[in-house]
Amino acid sequence: MIVCANPKAQYVAYKDEIDSAIAAVLDRGYYILGDEVSAFEQEFASFIGGACAIGVGSGTEALHLALTACGIGSGDEVITVSHTAVATVAAIILAGAKPVFVDIESDYFTIDPEKIERAMTAKTKAIVPVHIYGQAALMKDILAVAQKHHLRVIEDCAQAHGAFCRNLQADDGGCGPYKRCGAYGDMGCFSFYPTKNLGAIGDGGMIVTGNLELAEKVRQLRQYGWKERYVSESFGWNSRLDELQAAILRVKLRHLDEDNGKRLQIAETYNSGLAETDCIVPSRRPGDGHVYHLYVVKCHERNELLSYLKAEGIMAAIHYPTPVHLQQAFNQSLDMQRHELSRTEKAATEILSLPMYPELRMAEVSAVIDAVKRFFRS
Repeated sequence: MIVCANPKAQYVAYKDEIDSAIAAVLDRGYYILGDEVSAFEQEFASFIGGACAIGVGSGTEALHLALTACGIGSGDEVITVSHTAVATVAAIILAGAKPVFVDIESDYFTIDPEKIERAMTAKTKAIVPVHIYGQAALMKDILAVAQKHHLRVIEDCAQAHGAFCRNLQADDGGCGPYKRCGAYGDMGCFSFYPTKNLGAIGDGGMIVTGNLELAEKVRQLRQYGWKERYVSESFGWNSRLDELQAAILRVKLRHLDEDNGKRLQIAETYNSGLAETDCIVPSRRPGDGHVYHLYVVKCHERNELLSYLKAEGIMAAIHYPTPVHLQQAFNQSLDMQRHELSRTEKAATEILSLPMYPELRMAEVSAVIDAVKRFFRS
């Protein structure tokens, strides 16, 4: 069987380092918001290119706390996409705000910047672009709209650890140092769910920001509003990254660029092998750094291909089969403002995620390609 994602394979790849890091935490006997979390926050901030990073309990909570720190709540509207994990929208609702959905770019599956201004009202306070599948959203245009209308930009980077926007680099033509996704908006929010490019062995999340005032608000919000222990200066929650997860993530962070390079190599092999099939391979925005959290093709016969691959022992998947605005829980419980979402709804009928993780062997990649070719020949 060839699985779609395999977090255990990454543990095995770095087993000695991870086991040693876990043992060190257990021996120290301090398990919440200690030295490992502090060190990981510093290392991750440096990796992304932000001034501060704050570890929290999950990617959903990262978005929730970021919105709250920005003062977004009841009566406010937040523009985002419906083609995303439910967590993106759940976080907006947790903050007390109302999600407003706009359509995606058909080639890249990311928010269409041209649709944003049409969806704005006097209540609009923020934009949440989703860097989906490892492809950066068109941040240059999104930031231009946000600056024009004085909106916050909170990046959903749950699938984009290490991705970057080359079209936003310095005047040196983009050849010098760059920032990665998460360092362009007011705040960038990351998930460390086990299947992510940078995955924990459990839940975890991170907020990156260059705004020191917002960083301090998030630090208080993640732990009961404490500015000092047991003294709540403001209202807050319990959303803390633990020492074990931080220690594991520090190990994996050292290997992230290399692992993303392996993903790129797998993607290029898929692109070449599937070129003569009826699958439309993923588009990569020119100049950007795609990190292929998922390798997502489009196919008119998606459901039939999915069934065929599963019968062949290839566990392809759909990310995501039902847009958020069409899901019962959100459709019935929210007075959601919907704009024309034809690309979103069309994509949901065509997308298919093929197996993708750094430890996937090239023989397995070839087996997937051969199976797809057999399907279209049959």
